[in-house]
Amino acid sequence: MTMTKKELSEADIKEKFITPAIIKSGWDELTQLGREIYFTDGRIYVKGRVTARGKRKFADYILFYKPNVPIAVIEAKDNNHSVKSGIQQALGYSNTLDIPFVFSSNGDGFYFHDKTVTDGQLERELTLDEFPSPALLWEKYKQYKGIKDQETENIVSTDYYSDGTGRSPRYYQQIAINRTIEAVANKQDRILLVMATGTGKTYTAFQIIYRLWKSGAKKRILFLADRTALIDQTARGDFRHFKDAMTIIKHKSIDTAYNIYLALYQGLSDSKTEDAYKQFSPNFFDLVIVDECHRGSANEDSKWREILDYFKSATHIGLTATPKETTETSNSHYFGDPIYTYSLRQGIDDGFLAPYKVIKITLDIDADGWRPPIGFLDKEGNPVEDRIYNRTDFDKNIVVEERRELVANKITEFLKGNDRFAKTIVFCIDIEHAEGMRSALANANADLVAQNNKYVMQITGDNQEGKRELDSFINPSERYPVIAVTSKLMTTGVDAQTCKLIVLDSNIGSLTEFKQIIGRGTRINEEYGKTYFTIMDFRNATDLFADPAFDGDPVRIMDVGEEDDISRTDEEADDTPIVDIVDGDEVEFPEPPNITGGGIIIDPPNPRQKIRVDGVDVRIVNERIQYLDADGRIITESLKDYTRKNVIKQYDTMDAFLKSWNNAEKKKAIVDTLEQQGIFFEALKEEIGKDFDPFDLICHVAYDSKPLTRKERANNVKKRNYFAKYGDKAQSVIQSLLDKYADDDLLTIESLDVLKLDPLNKLGSPLEIINAFGGKERYLEALQELENELYKVA
Repeated sequence: MTMTKKELSEADIKEKFITPAIIKSGWDELTQLGREIYFTDGRIYVKGRVTARGKRKFADYILFYKPNVPIAVIEAKDNNHSVKSGIQQALGYSNTLDIPFVFSSNGDGFYFHDKTVTDGQLERELTLDEFPSPALLWEKYKQYKGIKDQETENIVSTDYYSDGTGRSPRYYQQIAINRTIEAVANKQDRILLVMATGTGKTYTAFQIIYRLWKSGAKKRILFLADRTALIDQTARGDFRHFKDAMTIIKHKSIDTAYNIYLALYQGLSDSKTEDAYKQFSPNFFDLVIVDECHRGSANEDSKWREILDYFKSATHIGLTATPKETTETSNSHYFGDPIYTYSLRQGIDDGFLAPYKVIKITLDIDADGWRPPIGFLDKEGNPVEDRIYNRTDFDKNIVVEERRELVANKITEFLKGNDRFAKTIVFCIDIEHAEGMRSALANANADLVAQNNKYVMQITGDNQEGKRELDSFINPSERYPVIAVTSKLMTTGVDAQTCKLIVLDSNIGSLTEFKQIIGRGTRINEEYGKTYFTIMDFRNATDLFADPAFDGDPVRIMDVGEEDDISRTDEEADDTPIVDIVDGDEVEFPEPPNITGGGIIIDPPNPRQKIRVDGVDVRIVNERIQYLDADGRIITESLKDYTRKNVIKQYDTMDAFLKSWNNAEKKKAIVDTLEQQGIFFEALKEEIGKDFDPFDLICHVAYDSKPLTRKERANNVKKRNYFAKYGDKAQSVIQSLLDKYADDDLLTIESLDVLKLDPLNKLGSPLEIINAFGGKERYLEALQELENELYKVA
């Protein structure tokens, strides 16, 4: 029997109708036609210390004029859909992937949306035989991109570098590379790319340089950075493919025989001797790429800017994760607006960057200030100036030994409860502070330091021993050092793939510096178990999350008090379902593991002698948990006030809430809706009591109703003995469901999976249990009746 077109699956429609039509119009099946192209990795979701990936995004078809030059996207549907039913989905993909030609098909024909059209008919229907050829779409693409002559086309269509391993750029790298090549081909001389830390700026720069060099558009290229680590990592990494064409400028020694030059700003410019860059003629370089251009190069008065001005005839491309805009320094003023931005939030949502939690710890002397008692002497016997010292003073102007000990103990407590060999970076105010914190952490971890004295190391610009261990710290296969204590040295340019804990004990006032520091932890290395990281904040630096310019919110923020044990914070997870941002389905998590606790910006010199005191009582004062609302903003009011306001916004009276609750076929739907609006049931349980279910938490907080525990509600139902009408086995099932409700919660018994759990699994298989009620429909009716009894007003 022959199947009709309506009976064919989407896969059949693609195979029998859509693919043949595309190939017939001239597209090469092997080199130009991409099928089911996945372009994200799936966001990482965190629940306690367990993580799971969400679904990856993919397009049914992407058509490439040349490898890595995508020009069309097609969304396929089965024949029960209309020809245009997939166009909005395809347009969403095209916006993400920067593709101008968008198609939808159900096998009857194509619906075409042409983004290059700005006036007139931009959407139309095509027959299967009318699908446009590669040559036709390429001509439209060239007009759209302003590619007017053969020279420009040759540059834009130059191949990417391929190392034979099959590695290809991620979609956002592809966009950044292609837009940059097109801008250079169209004679744009100042270009800015903004890409979050950990998203592969160096690989992107390599492909840009390679394609411009191979096309002949640029013959001599200078790659500028301001940290030795950045230059060394670049030369050993992606740039190694340049081989003999590349050199690193060292000791101001200039050799003009190369094509690709890597250099430190400091290596080209010197206030004491003649600037080395002047050994080149001003026109020697025709391309200059400025890594981390948010730093000195953007400042008109900087020495670094002199280098760029000297080579002003070259094309300048700026790379940064954090463009800087102040009254003194402006990236956009120099480079222009970014031609492409890939943000921290996008990287986390796509699953290319690690999400993170935040633990905020407030010390009493930081919050309230500390005033020395009359006649108080420092450790050298000198009187301490009588004034109030606050957070900005500590470790900068005055050292309180007990404060450092408390910070070290809290860091150690966290590591002991999670993983004592989790790579950790502690950011301090200056070198002296880093030196002191290294000592405090060594004392707090004396057992492991005794085994290997590199367990904790000071890695600062002045410490040669520590700097030598920097490569070992960032190498995932090297166990030591575990804790790196630093000030400025490791804020950028450190590719710490396995860093799981970042500690902020420095006064960070700049959003640019804050984002750079956060970037030390955003890389993912699943082979070594790095899928998320934690920020421990002692200085309220994470208040910068509230800055409108910040673009990547944490999954959880927790304020910690003195009695709070943070050793198990990664194990704390609520039972709230987490919904995948791709398709809205619930994310499935694996079982949690059984884990036992077990070039350079020089660091600022210490400008004056610090006051050193001890004998000060320092305590942790803040114990409440702080969360983000539905819009990603930190909640500053009390959790109860915040919850009451949000519930009443949805249900203005208790009667309205009760009506909605009683009418709901599944209470989970109401709980999910409230959670999406920013209600934190697990946080409310922590504050009000873990024995209450969502119904009682809402009634108590929003409407001042006395709450009943789950056990009290279950016992009330048992006293009424309403289930005597059922058979013995069905009665046993209801008794067990009540016990399960009392122990866990309502959402557990609403799921059919509860029948597989203890104690219900002792009563028989799920099918046998359901048949005791006369079938699935009768079982669900009995469950609905049980819920009604649970919430019946006494």
